[in-house]
Amino acid sequence: MSQQSAVPKPSLQGVRTKVRKGQVKAQAKHEPAVFRDQLYKHLETVPENDFEGFSAKLVQAGGTLEYLKYADALFEILLVGGLIQPGGSYLDDGAPMSPFSIFNARNPPDIEELKKYVDVFNKLNRRFKYLQKPFEEQSLPTLLQYIGRWSSEQRDKLAMTLGLLLSQGLVTAACLQSLTKDHLIKNDQSINILALVFSAYLTDQSIDHLAATLKRGNIKDLLLFFPPNKRDAKVLDAFFREKNLPTVADWYTKKQYAIAKDAIMKELKEVVERSDDSESIISAIQSKLEEQRLPEAELIQSIWQGLMASVDWSARPDQIEGLALREVGKFAPVLVAFCKGPKTQVALINIVQVYCYDDTRVMKAFPQILKVLYNKDCVSDQAIIYWHQKGSKPQGRQHFLKATEGLVKFLQEQEESEEDEDEE
Repeated sequence: MSQQSAVPKPSLQGVRTKVRKGQVKAQAKHEPAVFRDQLYKHLETVPENDFEGFSAKLVQAGGTLEYLKYADALFEILLVGGLIQPGGSYLDDGAPMSPFSIFNARNPPDIEELKKYVDVFNKLNRRFKYLQKPFEEQSLPTLLQYIGRWSSEQRDKLAMTLGLLLSQGLVTAACLQSLTKDHLIKNDQSINILALVFSAYLTDQSIDHLAATLKRGNIKDLLLFFPPNKRDAKVLDAFFREKNLPTVADWYTKKQYAIAKDAIMKELKEVVERSDDSESIISAIQSKLEEQRLPEAELIQSIWQGLMASVDWSARPDQIEGLALREVGKFAPVLVAFCKGPKTQVALINIVQVYCYDDTRVMKAFPQILKVLYNKDCVSDQAIIYWHQKGSKPQGRQHFLKATEGLVKFLQEQEESEEDEDEE
């Protein structure tokens, strides 16, 4: 046993340990300037404004250059024409500007020309899909936070290009979050950039498409792009109208109205669950209106929907209509408090019409509900007659007009008799 243990064990000599390819790449030097120079050699061979040629060369270069490793450098070169140092200034090593970049577009910026530049990015990202994530999560946010360092023409080109990239779905709106940084929102810099982004976006898409894009990018409030002392809905409305973007102003207003309506409906449901007292309900609504004003038609709609949502509709089918009439009569003082003008009264009738059309359980009760509203002074006879003649909604129009013929005829005759008495 002792002799066997004394024999030396064999050992390997002159054998190279194999290293994984990924580890080799990770340990390699990061040399963006070398990458830039190699990319320039491909782009320099393309004639100016030959966008198809630039697209082809970028795809060809991707076969030999490490696009993923140098994604930030690649997009800095293609967007602003050179490598950017921390702080936003160009790398000062004597290199010329890129043969292809957004900044090479003519002045003043032309949206149709910029679309050709964007098409190059589209083809590049479709060919190398792994560039999508670093493009929108690293490169664009970084460049946007330095946007104040460039000339007004360069800022306009970058902002308009971003709008086109967003409209074509090449990036998400999440990159716009960079514009909410403190050093950018002062002096209205961020909001002016945002206006150019929206203008470019809306050349190809609708405001609803833009709204959906902002929602997906988690852009919840445009006021965050304004300086703190200007974060007011009226300021925002005036700004976008001045920038010839009334659709953005209207969309934002409607969005704020929707938020306010939801808040009122939620508050109504909670208040009614605690108490049926009309004064408490009216006070709760007025408190919410101090936070966000609403047009009368929008307000009366949210009140009606909130009150109806608080009703327990679990009664037997044959008792639903009676329940509806009782609840409308109970809540009538609340409706009266906020239903003062003729337009609001007609709006209330239309709201009830659509409500009864959507909920077939109370569809037949519409004439009776209308009569309760009239008897409780929520709506006038003139409002009912106007609604019947030319103010009704298309939802179930023929059915509701026919069902209310008797009530309208009675009101018309009553009005005529009162006129005759006045003449006498």
